[in-house]
Amino acid sequence: MPTPRPGRRVRGSATGRPLMAALDLLGRRWALRILWELRSDGLTFRALRDACDGVSPTVLNTRLGELREAGLVESTSGGYAVTDLGRELCGALAPLQHWAQRWAQHAR
Repeated sequence: MPTPRPGRRVRGSATGRPLMAALDLLGRRWALRILWELRSDGLTFRALRDACDGVSPTVLNTRLGELREAGLVESTSGGYAVTDLGRELCGALAPLQHWAQRWAQHAR
């Protein structure tokens, strides 16, 4: 399955609307978790795998490739890190994290 891109057909949008392409990418198994674990510091493949509760190496490698192709993650000499665009996305997700914490308290 190709990496979702704006302007290309993606789940939920035949025209590849940018928001739908982003949601398709981020909705893939482990994609958000990988970004979340990289939001503060770069990690080696092994450290990232451990931080992601032992995601399979195959899935991790696939997601990292997709996130790199999307410009959100980059390979560094020390492993993997989010790019400036990836940091911007993590910042945009912060309000959702705060909402989820409030929701979790309400849902108890």
